[in-house]
This record gives sequence, C-alpha cells and structure tokens, in this order.
Amino acid sequence: MQASTQDQRAPSRPFALVNARLIDPFSGLDQMGGVLIVDGTIADVGPHITEDAVGNTDIGDCSGCVVGPGLIDMLVSAGEPGQEHRETLATASRAAVAGGVTTIVCVPNTDPVIDDVALVDFILRRARDTALVNVHPMAAMTKGLLGEEMSEIGLLHDAGAIAFANGKTSVASARVMRNVLAYAKDFDALIVHHLEDASLSQDGVMNEGEVATRLGLRGVPTAAETIVLERDIRLVELTGGRYHAAQISCRASLDIIRAAKAQGLPVTCGVSINHLTLNENDIGPYRTFFKMKPPLRAEDDRRAMIEGVASGDIDVIVSAHDPRGAEGKRRPFAEAADGAVGLETLLAAALRLYHNGEVELHQLSQAMTANPAKLLGLKSGRLAKGAPADLMVVDLATPWMVEPELLRSKSKNTPFDGARFEGRALLTLVAGRLVYNYAD
Repeated sequence: MQASTQDQRAPSRPFALVNARLIDPFSGLDQMGGVLIVDGTIADVGPHITEDAVGNTDIGDCSGCVVGPGLIDMLVSAGEPGQEHRETLATASRAAVAGGVTTIVCVPNTDPVIDDVALVDFILRRARDTALVNVHPMAAMTKGLLGEEMSEIGLLHDAGAIAFANGKTSVASARVMRNVLAYAKDFDALIVHHLEDASLSQDGVMNEGEVATRLGLRGVPTAAETIVLERDIRLVELTGGRYHAAQISCRASLDIIRAAKAQGLPVTCGVSINHLTLNENDIGPYRTFFKMKPPLRAEDDRRAMIEGVASGDIDVIVSAHDPRGAEGKRRPFAEAADGAVGLETLLAAALRLYHNGEVELHQLSQAMTANPAKLLGLKSGRLAKGAPADLMVVDLATPWMVEPELLRSKSKNTPFDGARFEGRALLTLVAGRLVYNYAD
C-alpha cells in the first residue's frame, strides 16, 4: 500500500484511508470503504469515503488491507520506574506500534510500586514525554502489593489510575479482597486480579502433569488458579464490585466464569495470547522463554481458551508483555524468571487463530479493542465519528518471521523466536498521527 508519511511531532493534518476493508467490532461494521481523520479524530467513516470524495486531503490507499481500531493491551509490564534495564515506556511504545497496539495499560509491579498518587502522575507525565501510544497506569490495590493493607483507591482513581491490580501475586486474605472490591465499587473502579494460590503453586515452575513429571520439574496445578477464582466470585456476590480475572488458563476457570456471568455478576476475564497459541509441550528441552505465569497448560486447556474467545465468554486477549533480560532467562528452567515479551507479536499470533478458522476476525478484534475499551471506559477501540483516530492498517497475508534481535522491545525474551506468521500491521496511527510505517 502507499501512504504519505507525517512527522509524529507535527500537528495532525487531515488524512484519509481509502479502499479498505473496514472492521469495527463495536458496531458490527465489516465492509469496504474509508476513514476520514481530522484533528486527531474520526470525522467520518463508511463506503462513501473514497479518494474522489475527500478532495486534496492526504490519502492512504489501503487496497487489499483491513483498517480497524488500534489494539488495546491491558496487561503490560513497561519497566518504568525502577526497571528501565528491562523496558521503558519509550521502548514498549515502539514495540506496541509495530504490532498495531495504540493503547497500553501498565501494571503496578514497578520499583517503587505504583501505590502513590505521585507515581500515577509520574507515569502519565513520562508517557506524554516519551511514548508513541496512549498509556494508562493501573495502581496497586494493596500497599506495596503485599496484600495486607488496602491502598488509597479513591485518591489513586482521581489521580488517573484506570484500574487496580496486585501485580503477579494474588491477595491471599479474603477480608482484604472483600474490602478492596467493596471500596472500589464506590468509584466504579475495575479490580484486575492475578489468580494464583501461593501455597499450591509454591516452587512450581510449569503446569502440573505428565510433561512436568517427564522433565523432572515441580508443577503448578490448575486448582491453584480455580481456588482463587471461586473465592473471588463469592466476594463479588457479597460486594457487587467490578471484577476482572487478569488471565485464565484452564477449562475449569472458563466454566467458573461462565457460571458467574449466567448469574449476572459483574465479572469478566482475559487470556494471554501465549495461552491461546502455545501449550506445555512447547517447553521442550527446558526452554525458559516459555516459562510464564500462569504456566502454559495442557492442549485441552488451550483449546478451551480458544473456545472461550470464540463464544465471547473470554472478554479480552492480552499480550502479558513481561520483558526479562538474559540474566533472568539464561538459567536452569527452575531458576529462570517467568515472563515473555509480546506487544509486537500480539496481533500476528492472534491472526493464527483466524487463519486456522478457529476464531472469526471480528471476534479477535472485539477482544483486543472494543471489549477492553468498554471495561476501562475509553473512547477508543471503535471506528465511529468522534472517536479518537487510533487505528491500524493490517495486511492479513504478509508473511514474516520473528527475529528476536529485530524486536523493538529492549528485552528479547519472546516465545515466538523463529516463528513464521501470516499478517501484520503496515501502518499505525495514534490520534491521527502516523507513528509506524512498516515500509520505513
């Protein structure tokens, strides 16, 4: 495709993307047409937006491509503050735009922990100064992520925290978790919880089962996830607080979520792209880039996650982007750090499910745009008049191979090292500005 390139530092000029397949999961739009962008917002969209109709406006000819809302990734470890050697907001945003991601939500397990109003303000200011994408911080639901004392949820919410999480640890105390949910309800704040019973997962490094036994590694049972989820659902019943399971990874958890939704409870859930496209067998000869939390599960659980996305019972797909340096990964499997980068490969890995005929394109888009936007109260995530012009132009057929050294993330710990993908973002626009062009 051809497109004029705009300087991202310059004021956004009127711009039109034409001859595209328009996909908007929010409205159900799926037809040929174009998008007119003025002053950073979508001024018009539809089949009537053609090259002839927009006059002298800058044109991007998107023949053979899909134009849709930019992805919203609501589970990203961005490094700042305190872990800049792993990632920064600047490097994370460069990886994001290369993957069609226009909004990232940062988790609070930084150093220091984002449990103070000043740190929320720091993230927002730092993002404005250095990031190419929209950045929203989650704040800690408990002070220091220790699970012992509730943080100042009201003040943090007013300061700009978009949701509340406890990092990669679960709140063990049911009393504290109940208080968090009850208090957050007063602000209509979303609680995003990691599911892991520490006593059951202690010293576990991969999924419990035959593969772990064969490799001689201590396993983590799926019950470590479902026990916490079951408890949390009961607490949602008590409090009415908005609850989002950050990542589910097994069929039993999906059944619990379905039952909670059938009761009308304000419960949603996410799944990482890793748990949709990989399983425990990929660990193979102790490959540490496949070590993550929750661990990669059995193939039946992976199939269940795909079914959940296809049925709409799983609301959100995330990258679970968690950069780790060589010093954390180049170690024996049991001692290696968990986590994988994923911002740049999120879209392409998700398209595997589309090309395999397992999930429709609009369902994938909904789980990565409209649904997270709705959960977080964002105006983006849709192709509609007045919405922010946060967009991606995707060629569904472009073949490419993942070469870790070319990834834009500061860390290179990708489980897709050497993977061959079909489809990628060619252009990414944030507030109408062209921030990524694959041709450059």
